[in-house]
Amino acid sequence: MNNHNPPIGVFDSGVGGLSVLRRIRADLPHETLLYVADSGHAPYGSKPVDFVARRAFAITEFLLDQGAKAVVVACNTATAAAIARLRAHFNLPIIGIEPALKPAVAETRSGVVGILATSNTVRSDKFADLLDQHGHRARVMVQPCPGLADCVEHGELSGPRPRALLERYLEPLLAAGADTLVLGCTHYPFLTPLIQRLVGPNVTILDPSPAVARQLRRRLEAAELLADGRAVGGERYFTSGAPEPTARLMARLLGQPVTVEILPERFGQSGPFHA
Repeated sequence: MNNHNPPIGVFDSGVGGLSVLRRIRADLPHETLLYVADSGHAPYGSKPVDFVARRAFAITEFLLDQGAKAVVVACNTATAAAIARLRAHFNLPIIGIEPALKPAVAETRSGVVGILATSNTVRSDKFADLLDQHGHRARVMVQPCPGLADCVEHGELSGPRPRALLERYLEPLLAAGADTLVLGCTHYPFLTPLIQRLVGPNVTILDPSPAVARQLRRRLEAAELLADGRAVGGERYFTSGAPEPTARLMARLLGQPVTVEILPERFGQSGPFHA
């Protein structure tokens, strides 16, 4: 690893966090990025909170072992489960993600906002705090979406299964007059074309990835860790699952060839919780 340009670690339960990684790559082209897809334990959305926190710690330790200067938790469920404890335990910038409720409330014209999220995210204290802060300024309808992240993990971006799930989850939001939708899981941006077809052109869909990339830049600049403008950026990809199908799916989502390495075994299993 280039010591003059240490990497930024990015991780998710599977491939969903690639929606964040591609935005970071667009905004910070000189950075070296390490991406971990914890596909061996995906999805996080219905797993016990302590299990998700243990996985977040194990992967963060791996990224530190690789020399990471910052870590992006590119998963709403893992952010809700572990971000406070990660920040208390590790001494480096750790950037989380949350549903873009504040800009959605500011943007809605009908006064109704819909949030699509995993079951664990909508049950979390962090999500409840977000609703307390911004939910009073509009009618906010929260829609858990079991199975939707799984569709992305299986490369089903436009077929009958994701369409049927989305029709079911979107129907009550649209019936209530929602004109702004918040994607509360990093897998869901890969379904944006299908969602937009189902809701029509007058409904705005908000992805939090741009805000994450901006916050990452701010934190790197404040710590004087931003890569030199002459540095050549790059990516490495790891998974706790099967590397071949993961590489094929990543290549499809990113639109470029991808080589995936296996996460070392000591980080690939859910060991003791250190927080």
